[in-house]
Amino acid sequence: MAETHFSHETHRLAYDQSPGHGPGVVFLSGFNSNKDGTKALHLEAWAQKQDRAFLRFDYSGHGASSGRFEDGTITTWTRDAATIISGVTDGPQVLVGSSMGGWIACLLARQHPEQIAGIVTIAGAPDFTEDRYWAGFDTATRAALASEGAVDVQSPYDAQPYRITRDLIEDGRRNLIFSDPLSISCPMRILHGTEDDAIPVETALRLFNHVKGRDVQVTLVKGADHRFSTPPCLDLIEAAIEDVTQASAKRRLH
Repeated sequence: MAETHFSHETHRLAYDQSPGHGPGVVFLSGFNSNKDGTKALHLEAWAQKQDRAFLRFDYSGHGASSGRFEDGTITTWTRDAATIISGVTDGPQVLVGSSMGGWIACLLARQHPEQIAGIVTIAGAPDFTEDRYWAGFDTATRAALASEGAVDVQSPYDAQPYRITRDLIEDGRRNLIFSDPLSISCPMRILHGTEDDAIPVETALRLFNHVKGRDVQVTLVKGADHRFSTPPCLDLIEAAIEDVTQASAKRRLH
């Protein structure tokens, strides 16, 4: 299956898509991650065996897509997701959001509920720009961000530091999940590991309590870390996708 590019606005978004029946599955990757990660490739192979439509893609400034990472914001990447989903998929989709992808899935549910059949978040990181970065910055770092427009922050997952911009922080504040009510009309499953050192398990519980919805469940996995990519964790993701798909089908029948 060859990589394809979808053009919108000033960016070309790289994506891989497998045909199959619906509702299709869309993988939303994390901050400075890409469509070729362990979970995305595993779920693509699983979907192909199930004859299930599947889409994975890179946000602008990520992976094989055009643009610079430091020019992106939560608004930019949410728009990327909304545009490619509406442009290349048919009917409501099941969104599988990893880390930042969980935040973007929640924003899409708020903005385009009619396009979503179900949501699965994996180590979801809603509001991380505020709760993880800004809250963790000391006075000197905050001053540097204000005066220089960006700071470099070391990541435990990459050798190269992440460039965190003032625009990213300020735009994140305009997209916060926890500052306003969040109604989810589709089935939602929240998966999180107790040993996640990037996004604390309390975030999953906070999201579970914050969401207003008829079918929202949280699963905590003892010992799982932020990657959530061990074979048992991957099995749980598959099961969660099947669960929201079946629950969504039942709701349509009633």
